[in-house]
Amino acid sequence: MGRLLAGGMAALLLVAGGLFWWQGRADTAPVPQLASAPPPPPQIEALPEGDPDAVGDAPPMPGEASPQSREQKRFARYDRNRDGVITRVEMLGSRTRAFKALDKDGDNLLSFEEWAVATADRFGAADADKDGKLTPAEFAATAPKRAAKAKCKC
Repeated sequence: MGRLLAGGMAALLLVAGGLFWWQGRADTAPVPQLASAPPPPPQIEALPEGDPDAVGDAPPMPGEASPQSREQKRFARYDRNRDGVITRVEMLGSRTRAFKALDKDGDNLLSFEEWAVATADRFGAADADKDGKLTPAEFAATAPKRAAKAKCKC
């Protein structure tokens, strides 16, 4: 038992000594000096002029940049009152229409029966041959329909 205790104490002393040595090295290690900032790039006085003898039309000008980024637009869709903060009600507001469609009695509570009726109706609509089973083709019909993509106005 004495050997075990002595070995444990020796291990702790070695770890503590190593930590003190490491901390001492960190305090005395020279701090690398940062190089001076690179010189600023040369300023361009004016854009070069095009060749007046060039043949063909000028390239098209790029479209105007959107004032809002993609994330800002996405945030704005949820922020209904435009106060710069999305509340839980605003976040879940996009789900309200689907919930109201399932809530047949309009009590703002979705009972198991209401959910089961909607599920059974969906199954019945997908079961084309009315055999009580869905084939892979019939099951594919249960997927939500995607909105049609807007046609390109090219």
